[in-house]
Amino acid sequence: MAWFYLLMAGLCEIGWVLGLKISQETSTRLLGVVMAVVFIGLSGFLLWLAQREIPIGISYAVWTSIGAAGAFLMGVIFFGETASLGRYLGVLLIIVGVVTLKLAR
Repeated sequence: MAWFYLLMAGLCEIGWVLGLKISQETSTRLLGVVMAVVFIGLSGFLLWLAQREIPIGISYAVWTSIGAAGAFLMGVIFFGETASLGRYLGVLLIIVGVVTLKLAR
């Protein structure tokens, strides 16, 4: 169950970053701020639940990597941000680094 909590915490991490982006527009400022606050609270709570069984170094690395990779992809897909081979490679390196942390004992 701890890994499920961690996955959900990482997805909520994407949600609060998107909320901050949405809040940049005057017409959606309140929605974006509320979205960011709700998702950051959920993300933190779910991370806390996950850390009862998963070591802090692993849980934090997984949490932030899901957030970073997810925010990058959301920016490319929904906000027209620049995507290049180098940027995709950077995200892949983040993921490979986290997997390596998990597998190394």
